Amino acid sequence: MRALIVDDEPLARDGIRLLLAGEPGIDIGEAKNGKEAIAKLRAERWDVVFLDVQMPEVDGFGVVDALGADHMPAIVFVTAHDRFAIRAFEINAIDYLQKPVTRDRFARAFARVKGRQERPVAATLQPDLVGLLETLAAARRGVKRLAVKSAGKTELVDTDDIDWIEAAENYVQLHVGKTTHLVHVTLTALVDTLDPTVFMRVHRSIVVRVDRIKSLEATAHGEYVITLSTGAAIRSGRTYADKIRALADNPF
Repeated sequence: MRALIVDDEPLARDGIRLLLAGEPGIDIGEAKNGKEAIAKLRAERWDVVFLDVQMPEVDGFGVVDALGADHMPAIVFVTAHDRFAIRAFEINAIDYLQKPVTRDRFARAFARVKGRQERPVAATLQPDLVGLLETLAAARRGVKRLAVKSAGKTELVDTDDIDWIEAAENYVQLHVGKTTHLVHVTLTALVDTLDPTVFMRVHRSIVVRVDRIKSLEATAHGEYVITLSTGAAIRSGRTYADKIRALADNPF
């Protein structure tokens, strides 16, 4: 079996390679980004691709779009998506590994891949892939800008610039560097419009941009003190501990 590992993080590729090394008869290749993956998938025959969802320029879904679902080998998505996206994978019967990848979870995914080798790839995978792309389309289209109205003027704030968001009754407070903006919307309503791969709810009243997180410090009661790159320190809620703990683990 020929397996292609696609991930822009070298440590993540090493982790999957180590897990694959325990399987007999595997020829392993690597691609460090989506463009390189497309080239290798077009040039060579692969039986399975371990495909990272989030990569710069061309993400995992972009790879599938570029080649077409019917031209893809068996796919195991490697993702840090939240539970909504993971349910979408399960509903569409697509194998996936959630970062951090555990050996047991990898073994189950790889067993499904080997099982699919006994059936025609185009017949079994194409409907799954099409359904997956449709199911996740809304999450990938997360709102890009928010309108902030104040003193008769409307300012447009890019969501890329938001560090974290805090509930304030029927409003939310957007923290953008040293500036704050007040928007008339509930936090729950706003969360439904944000890209779940970019923003994470860490408390019933707080959402943070994941790539702004600099460090995590566990407390005695299952909570975390989350320090952002701006220096802001945020305390998480206990019910969100599992999601936050996953950020502290390496993907191998």
